[in-house]
Amino acid sequence: MTASSAYQADFPLHVAIIMDGNGRWAQARHRPRVFGHQAGVKTVRRIVEDAADLGVQYLTLYSFSTENWTRPKAEIAALFNLLRKYVEDDLDTLNSNNVRIRILGSRKGLKPDLLELIERVETTTEANSEFHLNIAFNYGGRDEILRATRKAVADGKDLKTLTEAELTPYLDTADLPEPDLVIRTSGEKRISNFLLWQAAYSEFVFTDVLWPDFTKSDLLSAIEDFQNRERRFGNLNTSEVA
Repeated sequence: MTASSAYQADFPLHVAIIMDGNGRWAQARHRPRVFGHQAGVKTVRRIVEDAADLGVQYLTLYSFSTENWTRPKAEIAALFNLLRKYVEDDLDTLNSNNVRIRILGSRKGLKPDLLELIERVETTTEANSEFHLNIAFNYGGRDEILRATRKAVADGKDLKTLTEAELTPYLDTADLPEPDLVIRTSGEKRISNFLLWQAAYSEFVFTDVLWPDFTKSDLLSAIEDFQNRERRFGNLNTSEVA
């Protein structure tokens, strides 16, 4: 797809989701936040399968942001343990289903065992091509842009003449298509430092559904909403040109 002209949105090649609402889902059931995160992992499993079934080729999930380090240590530890368990339980199945997994985000501050896990996941699935699952972990959009800029400068790029095309290969998403559709669950209407560069012309859908309750039907509804829009990429539509 190019941004050369406005056109009716077709089917999204790349869907990105800000998974929000685990804590409130648990609170409504008078359970600890960790209970909500556990339920959220179950939803991840379902939505990965559902997205592939619907024809989405790239799915990016926002699982842990650079700002999440301010949360209670016990909750952070629980989130990390859930990531480990998800990988241990699902890696073989995802790999056998030809799913490529990439972890987006900074490696700074991560413990050696977690770094080893990320390396194992990416190495094991790097030759897969049927479906692309990207997990934004220890990720922040501003941090990504800063890291990319530093890498570009280290490679000899001149900041005075640096272009978008020259910086893009240094982003965590260097060889991925930009997201067509970004979904945020739980009723919040902000992007929370997620894919700031890549989502410049994405379509956004905000739903009140809390992440643990998010279903294939909700995903399909967001996609249908997307398909009813005209993507302009800064251009005028036909009637405005006339």
